[in-house]
Amino acid sequence: MQGGTAAIRAVVLDFDGAICPVDVTEAILGTFADPSWLQVEAEMRAGGVGLRDALVRQVALLRGTPDEWLAFAVDSFALEPTFAPFVRWAHARGLTLAIASDGLGSYIEPMLRAAGVEGVRVHSNRLSADGTVGFPEAHPVCVGCGTCKMNVVLGYRQRVGPTAFVGEGFSDRYGALYADLTFAKHHLARLCDGDGIAFVPWTTYDDVRAGLDANGTAAPGPPDPARCPGWTDPSVD
Repeated sequence: MQGGTAAIRAVVLDFDGAICPVDVTEAILGTFADPSWLQVEAEMRAGGVGLRDALVRQVALLRGTPDEWLAFAVDSFALEPTFAPFVRWAHARGLTLAIASDGLGSYIEPMLRAAGVEGVRVHSNRLSADGTVGFPEAHPVCVGCGTCKMNVVLGYRQRVGPTAFVGEGFSDRYGALYADLTFAKHHLARLCDGDGIAFVPWTTYDDVRAGLDANGTAAPGPPDPARCPGWTDPSVD
């Protein structure tokens, strides 16, 4: 961990299971995909396939159209009720907010608009009109994840200043390792314990707000490993 303390200037947040309490990608797959998507998910969680490759395989199992999947997401799910007030509070404090998602992603901005949430940049994978998935936020070398949460966090640290990360899932580990302050619950909390990452537990964005009030002016700094544990270089056997 880097020495010293820092005042948080940006917050990067997970979406599925966090800003939206439901994992919307999993809900879309559960509703529209062949049930074999669960086998791919089990392979990914066991480490047999990377997050990006798993998503490509799962999207290929979807039935219907991107418009149907989007309508299902926007009509079926709402944001966590404390998120919109948190965004207003953060903007009043001059904090930069961004979302880093490794799900299907294209529903995020419509769901934010439906909730009246503005001023939050989205870094995510993208579904195209033909139903394939693209990775505009991918790492230029590593193919492990679709959206490189390490690079998203590092980018805000470089451009804006010390950055907090808020998450709950598997891929959030790769953001937390490079954040100056981490808020974790569920699977991410267990991963942080295993990685030795200090974190603030959270349930709602009222907890995140309180944690930033308490710790945001003296964040401990990131673990900052030289190599992300999710690193997958296709040029190396």
